[in-house]
Amino acid sequence: MFVTRRLTVLCTHLKQNLQRNLTSEAPAASNLSISKPEEEKTILVEVDNELMTIGINRPRRKNSLDFSTAQYLSEALDAFEENKNVKVGILYGTNGNFCAGYDLHEIAKHNETSDNQLPQFSSLSSRDSLVKKPLIAAVEGFALDVGLELALMCDLRLIDETASLGFSNRRFGIPIMCGGTVRLPKLIGYSRAMDMILTGRFIDAKEAFEFGLANRIVSCGCAVGESAVLASKLTYHPQEAMLADRLSAHHATFSAIHTDEALQFEKDCASNPLFNEGVRDAKKFSEEGLGRHGKIVNFFKKNIVKDISDDLL
Repeated sequence: MFVTRRLTVLCTHLKQNLQRNLTSEAPAASNLSISKPEEEKTILVEVDNELMTIGINRPRRKNSLDFSTAQYLSEALDAFEENKNVKVGILYGTNGNFCAGYDLHEIAKHNETSDNQLPQFSSLSSRDSLVKKPLIAAVEGFALDVGLELALMCDLRLIDETASLGFSNRRFGIPIMCGGTVRLPKLIGYSRAMDMILTGRFIDAKEAFEFGLANRIVSCGCAVGESAVLASKLTYHPQEAMLADRLSAHHATFSAIHTDEALQFEKDCASNPLFNEGVRDAKKFSEEGLGRHGKIVNFFKKNIVKDISDDLL
């Protein structure tokens, strides 16, 4: 009892001191040196070995994009492509949300002289080509409007079981301008895409998985961690052949007009990797036994990683 009473008294004193400090005048500048904190970074970029993570960091706006953040994000994606040491990227949002669309507060301030300052007209919206290396979207919380479009730009989408995806911009008269009307029908089919585009309704992780929009459903709070595990597995594969197959699949889905053209493009992409990597790694299988019996192998380090039954691959 004495200990409890003593703790109560101490807490009361601390509370009183805190209130007094918060309500009292600040000390004179000559007696105290105050350094202004650095401006909060809205895009966070980290590189860990062969993995780059790109985080949208505007938690007060649920990671919605204003013009400058959209520009910084586009620059970060350029840096990802240009970094020769990085093989896979992860795009995510901080504080439990992926991206809740464009910042409506900024759009509301629009006037006739500031067309080029709307986030829809940033360099991000003009990215119409495939990123050169695999990019994984780690989706948590809201992925709305341009947030959903960013996820569609990625190769793979790992979606938190509590996430919500949709085009909420339908309610505000804001059109889809970052590739969503092109990529979504290709990924999930015209009929389902029209359901989402016309109604603006949200879908959850389960429905996203059923549509083929989500590659994996992950536990709450695990999207970034699971994406990092998956990304590391992708770095184990011979890269030239993997990237050639990726490019061919993308071309056949988004660019090819005829099947014959798509098949020829596949052959063109595959010829160099076959000789550069295929022959080399086939010798490792034939002569050293690497990769036998369904084992996943990091051919660069020559060690067995995990069984093929690993549910992340």
